This record gives sequence, structure tokens and C-alpha cells, in this order.
Amino acid sequence: MVMSVSTTSKTSRSASYFYPVKLITGVLYPDEALWTWTKNALTLLWGSPEEESEPFLFSSLTDYYADIAPVLFRRFLSFKTLRDAGELPEWKYAACETEERSGAPRKVNIDPGYVNGARLVLASTKDHAHRIYLGGGIHAEVTLRYRRKRWTPFDYTFPDFADGRYNDFLSLVRNRWLDEMAARRLLND
Repeated sequence: MVMSVSTTSKTSRSASYFYPVKLITGVLYPDEALWTWTKNALTLLWGSPEEESEPFLFSSLTDYYADIAPVLFRRFLSFKTLRDAGELPEWKYAACETEERSGAPRKVNIDPGYVNGARLVLASTKDHAHRIYLGGGIHAEVTLRYRRKRWTPFDYTFPDFADGRYNDFLSLVRNRWLDEMAARRLLND
């Protein structure tokens, strides 16, 4: 028996596949000056934001973010147009570089990810049992899923995501994704 093995390279396979998502990023920051600096830096990377959330007071059960400031806020941005989810590692690399440029130690924390019709996925440089390794030191986590017309957490979901405080913003971005996918289907018909 002779088996045939595809000689199609990874590059040529991925070049023809586009998994459409909405790029979002969560930002932890201590004050409005650093929020503005971060928003401007991310705009240079990914274009003008399409949506911006209200600021949320952030509280953590750990001291992981103590290097930034004792009081932090979280705010989200989403960006225009559908993006390819395969770019998630590059988004995380760019976010880490921006964090480094904010100061030493870092003055902000930037968590890029994406929203589509079914989920919120966040990128991380830290491994854990529920994260999938993507390569190059980057992992992906399905943080929330959209099920039965609402965002649903998992047992590992960060408490601030699990309590629903960001759901209105995520739903707004999800609805943008749905609208852009409908327009995309019309163009392809």
C-alpha cells in the first residue's frame, strides 16, 4: 500500500485560509495619561478603534499586576474590519512590545484577543491547562463563549470576565462581527 503525503507547505495552506474575527484588546492602566498613550500606540499598530468601552475599576485576587500600580482600570478597544484569527500571536507580540515601551517596569498590561459569533479568545504568554499553545511562546484561551443568547464563563474564566461586567461591550463587538459577516456573504454570493 502506497500512502500519499501532501507536499503543500504550511505557508501556502495558511495563505489561502482566512478565519474572520474582530480584534479586541483589554488594557489595564493606572491613569488617563497612560490610557491615552496606550490607545495612541495601539492605533498606530492596528488602525483607529471602532469601539471603546467605558473604564472599569479592576481588582485582582493576586499581586501579579502590582508592578504597574496599586489601583488599575480596565478598558477595551475593538478595531475596524474583520481580521484573520491566525494573526493572534503577532498581536500578542506587538502588545508585549508596547507594554515594554510604556516604561520599566511596565506601566500598562495589554491583552489582545478576538470576538466572533461564538467566543472571546485572549492571547497569553503563560501556559495553563486550559490554554492551547500556538507557537512562539503564545497561548490562546477561550475566555467566554456565547451560548443561548448570552456570554457564558468557564470554571477557569477570570473573575472580572465571569461576572458579566464586560458583556455589553463584547456583545456590541459580536454584533459588529455578525453584520460584517453578513455583508461579506452578500459580496461572495
